[in-house]
Amino acid sequence: MLLDVVEGRQVLFVGGKGGVGKTSVASALALAAARRGRRTLVVSTDPAHNLGHLWDRTVGDEIVTLAEGLDGVEIDPARTTDEHLAAVGATMRRLMPEHLHGEVTKHLDLARDAPGTHEAAVLERVAETVEEAEGRYDLVVFDTAPSGHTSRLMSLPETMSAWTEGLLRRQDRSEKFGAALRGLGGDTQDPDDPAVTLLGDREGPTAKRDRRGRRDQEIRRILVRRQKRFARLREVLQDAQRTAFLIVLTAERLPVLETIELHAQLERTGVDVATLVVNKRSPADVGGFLESRRDQEEVHLSALRQELPGVPMVQLPLLGADIVGPDAVADFAKALAAPSA
Repeated sequence: MLLDVVEGRQVLFVGGKGGVGKTSVASALALAAARRGRRTLVVSTDPAHNLGHLWDRTVGDEIVTLAEGLDGVEIDPARTTDEHLAAVGATMRRLMPEHLHGEVTKHLDLARDAPGTHEAAVLERVAETVEEAEGRYDLVVFDTAPSGHTSRLMSLPETMSAWTEGLLRRQDRSEKFGAALRGLGGDTQDPDDPAVTLLGDREGPTAKRDRRGRRDQEIRRILVRRQKRFARLREVLQDAQRTAFLIVLTAERLPVLETIELHAQLERTGVDVATLVVNKRSPADVGGFLESRRDQEEVHLSALRQELPGVPMVQLPLLGADIVGPDAVADFAKALAAPSA
């Protein structure tokens, strides 16, 4: 039963190809968990949000109540990126001389549309959500973007940790170099001293040394804080007892191929796929078109079982109507408790 995957876990990621029903499965699982008494938050990280459409109400960047024990939020990528860049800008301006503040603004304006900026901002928000959920929610369900975006997001904690570690090593070398130069100059006030000349000191070496020391310490604190945050998120993602990743698909050729690829990408990043959820499975023994359709689906699922023999698979039935509104989500949640089709 699909609900057994959720039981006891604190974080659930629901991913897969676009259009296979990720939001429906994520919402139904979240609602089922809430009805079992677990305080639950469902979070959409997909830029093309469907959470509000599914629940037939407005859901935005602030947490709202969707049902008893269940809250929801849609992470706004543009707002998240703006807030991320504003925080970075405030820090940079505090650390840089005032005459360079204009350059900081130009740099951040260019960075807004640079590759990776959006993903880094969303990753920060995901990490923040997981941290803040502790003690407030028993379960956080992430309804993720289509496969390509999600696989990049899952690999980012590793990438960002390595990048941050590189920055820390460079800062270490910079601090040692600066200390060596200051050692050459000591506390001299002589403007012709070689160390003072190299450091460009016009305020006196003691004041300059203190200001540089404070700046270096603040940079180090920021980098270490980010490094710890990404390390914690990486631990959460790779902890199969605490976190589960579900890949949702339909029994068609392209979703099956994309599922195999996504599974391989997640495996490389150390993220365990707990279950494959085959959604919208055509009914059996009804004859005609649907029976032919089901036979074709079985061919694709056989190929999937051969490629991923060790991964559990759950099948959910094709419904006669769209899932829209709380009552429809509740009915779908009941289907999750039924034996696999």
